[in-house]
Amino acid sequence: MKVTKELASLRREYALKSLSRSTVDRDPFVQFTAWMNEALAAEVSEPTAMTLATVDADHRPSARIVLLKGFDEGGFVFYTNYESKKGVNLLANPNAALHFFWPDLERQVEITGTVVKTSPEESEEYFRSRPFESRIGAWASKQSEAIESRKTLEKSFGDLLAKYADGEVPLPPFWGGFRLTPVNFEFWQGRESRLHDRICYERQNDGWNIFRRSP
Repeated sequence: MKVTKELASLRREYALKSLSRSTVDRDPFVQFTAWMNEALAAEVSEPTAMTLATVDADHRPSARIVLLKGFDEGGFVFYTNYESKKGVNLLANPNAALHFFWPDLERQVEITGTVVKTSPEESEEYFRSRPFESRIGAWASKQSEAIESRKTLEKSFGDLLAKYADGEVPLPPFWGGFRLTPVNFEFWQGRESRLHDRICYERQNDGWNIFRRSP
């Protein structure tokens, strides 16, 4: 087994921009909004894709990519099957981390905090905004469970397509959103010689303590 290049020799220099405590906004949500807008304007691939890290009941970490579906000062929202691996992890241990990586901008953002379920009304509103096939898929997939074959999944999908042919697909009782309320942010900007800028926000009472972390 051999890869086509020597991995240890791969290098990339970062030199697009800099970041400092004097240039970031005092509010991390405002700072995140600015960076998200720049990612959207730059048309980076999958700007809302984020790694969600959770821990199970045995303290074993797990990570996967999910999509950010909204955020405000109340937190960052994503949707999933509550009976999936990540759903079960979060319901048992609400501590989680989100991580965005925008390589075209040489930027990363890490957000840590705790999650709560979104309200049924909020989950319903988002679910109804999804394409018809995606709503069917939410019912068809017993997410994270072992299945005999893909044909099993496709048969379930086909059966449900027929059942809900009128287009009225109800919200599954096992499906909905989580909102992560941040306690920490880290904004990472790539710099030359691996001397990257890492500006962090830590929640303190009703405000945020801003500090620089060594790269």
